[in-house]
Amino acid sequence: MLFRGTRYARSYFHGASNIPLTYKTVGQQLHDISEKYPDNLAVVSQLQDIQLTYSEFFKRSKELAAAFIALGLEKGDRIGIFSPNNVEWALTQFAAAMADLILVNINPAYQTSELEYTLNKVGCKALVLRSTFKHSNYVSMIKELAPELDQPGHLNSKRIPALRSLILIDDVHKKGFFNFKELFSIFGTSHLNEVDSRMSQQDPDDITNIQFTSGTTGAPKGACLSHLNILNNGKYVGERVHYTEKDKVAIAVPLYHCFGMVMGNLACINYGSTMVYPSDGFSAGATLEAVTNYKCTSLYGVPTMFIEYLNEFERHKQKYDVSSLRTGLIAGSLASEALMKQIINVLGVRDISNCYGQTETSPITSQNKTTDSFEIKTSKVGQPLNMEVKIIDSDGMVVPYDTPGEYCSRGYGIMKGYWGDQKATKNTIDVNGFLHSGDVATMDKNGYVAIVGRIKDMIIRGGENIYPKEIEDYLSHMKGVEQVQVVGCFDEKYGEEVVALIKMKKDAEELTGLDVYQFCHKKIAHYKVPKYVKFVNDFPYTITGKPQKFKMREEINKELQDPKLKELYQIR
Repeated sequence: MLFRGTRYARSYFHGASNIPLTYKTVGQQLHDISEKYPDNLAVVSQLQDIQLTYSEFFKRSKELAAAFIALGLEKGDRIGIFSPNNVEWALTQFAAAMADLILVNINPAYQTSELEYTLNKVGCKALVLRSTFKHSNYVSMIKELAPELDQPGHLNSKRIPALRSLILIDDVHKKGFFNFKELFSIFGTSHLNEVDSRMSQQDPDDITNIQFTSGTTGAPKGACLSHLNILNNGKYVGERVHYTEKDKVAIAVPLYHCFGMVMGNLACINYGSTMVYPSDGFSAGATLEAVTNYKCTSLYGVPTMFIEYLNEFERHKQKYDVSSLRTGLIAGSLASEALMKQIINVLGVRDISNCYGQTETSPITSQNKTTDSFEIKTSKVGQPLNMEVKIIDSDGMVVPYDTPGEYCSRGYGIMKGYWGDQKATKNTIDVNGFLHSGDVATMDKNGYVAIVGRIKDMIIRGGENIYPKEIEDYLSHMKGVEQVQVVGCFDEKYGEEVVALIKMKKDAEELTGLDVYQFCHKKIAHYKVPKYVKFVNDFPYTITGKPQKFKMREEINKELQDPKLKELYQIR
């Protein structure tokens, strides 16, 4: 307080909570909440038509943990899950924690080479998987990697040498695979007792989960997360939106990602709320059906998913009842002002909350409160979530308030490190324990954070630093615009120039590059006005809904080598 408001004030904030950390393991918390709310619905899978109470869910999780032990899995062994959303995914998550195994989340979009890399990187000893999903045949991938398949539980493959057991979620029988349902008949009393023994000896600081980063800057890295990391992150995320045992959360985001597994499942088991899985993969229609059928109170998604919810709702209003919704979480990127208004006014999600973080921080480090003003909700990602946050310059010095710099965080949520990669760990977590995000942010005097963009996405035009998000936010106010992405392109004179990629709403009146120029001219700094505008049908995204700007940059730079396209896109 001594230097607040003076020239010594700096962008640092400790988001202290009056709610203490929970020093338990994931399995211990599931046990305790199941005793407190035994008859509450723990999980609902709409597609599978399955509902389990907390007492039933805990019993099934413990039995599956016993089955994993019966398969020969020892404390600390890695068990992979390669599947879209379903009840079996959740059971595997909690059973692995109770059996003191390390759950390895594998992206359902991975293909054969990526699956091989992941399994070998962390030495998975068992793998739970679906047979197929969308265009992927997971069984065929395994057969390609392990033609030695014979007796279940005895795999000895040259290409994936650590893997021993393969467990199919589907109710089918294939050579070399266990059937998921059969696992519930292979354990005995001794195995159940072993579950109790392992749970009683677990340390909340032990690694319980490995989540792989997107790998856009190289091979994916496995972030090692402890029970303490992820259980408490779920707790504080849920606390910010006031979850109770009466809440039902529509988890339409993928479970393999922190958004689904931590902010969804683990937030729920902290409060006795219900985990609702609308479908295996994202479907706006199925999600709104789940909200209608089960009276969900909370809705999850990245901005593009909320756009889909709104489009679906507007098309079929008579089909859906969303009156039960009161809150929800948006992550991945900040929702525009126009989108936020629709989420609140059309869907009725009045207590919507923006979240910011990364896999390596378990994941959320800053989050809006439900009481934050509309202006804050559409411009900030809230205050730090029981974590320390500072904003630094390129020399590592903390910058003044409202000055762009790199977002760094320290506290209970910081990962234990990258699996088998000390160099990458040291490059990410500094000697003082701060994790460097690679994101550019600002912080005001009240600790509210705004994310400006990625350091690597920053455009440097003639020595001026340009943050794409500022221009994106401005252009999103144009009539008929649904989404905007801004990237840099090569320019001989200035080094880089600004390119705006614009997706229009369906049935919206067409815009031209000249319209965009007139909307910007003398309204924003001249160097921020796009030189090129391209109207697109969609953008490339990761499976979690994050825009892949590196792909946009590559494509637009290639197109601008064509003189005709360059002339077509140029507006100034």
